[in-house]
Amino acid sequence: MNTPERTFQVLDPQVWEILRSSHAAYQSGTSPVYDEVLTEVAEKIRATASIGKADIGALLFWKRLRADTTWVRELMTRPEQDVRTVTAKAVAAVNDQSLTVPEAASAGRGELSSLPGFKTGDALASALLLAAAPGRMAVYDDRAQAALETLGLSLSAARGRYGRYMALVEDLRTTANMQGHAWTARDVDTALFWLGGPSKTQPGGEAHPTGPDRIDEG
Repeated sequence: MNTPERTFQVLDPQVWEILRSSHAAYQSGTSPVYDEVLTEVAEKIRATASIGKADIGALLFWKRLRADTTWVRELMTRPEQDVRTVTAKAVAAVNDQSLTVPEAASAGRGELSSLPGFKTGDALASALLLAAAPGRMAVYDDRAQAALETLGLSLSAARGRYGRYMALVEDLRTTANMQGHAWTARDVDTALFWLGGPSKTQPGGEAHPTGPDRIDEG
């Protein structure tokens, strides 16, 4: 799979400092155990090379998205093996080392599109892809979108958004590395989450690395 060549975007020092400070604030303000569900699901996916309905439910819970929706009912009526057949292709795609990260992201997102709830919107889909390839992928949500705009980076909602998002994440990760910070894609998305607000903490003062309780899956 080939993607058009694009210009690498490096943040200027002042803008980089905004992102770096956001990442530091996220780390100091978020419980270190919040990602336990994500880690457990990722381990299951690594063992099975696919994502089941229970895994999707756990990630829905982790992402704090609504479950009382039509697409959830439709997904629950799909046989488990059918769901795993589809998700196995997505897992393979995002872990395909012959593809660049943006190419793998686009391929994985495309494989999920036949499942109820994954035709449009990238919030939950990106959570599945992150769990499938924790070392490569990152979460997208409306807080990430807002943060990119704050940083002066453009990301349209046109088809293929997740692949373009991961290209920007890779740019930001590379910028961090150039500044002496060995960030992963997940470090970038948590920094974007914190920067994208609106509220930096939940009741009780604990920040959660998810978007608002809003479902954007079709």
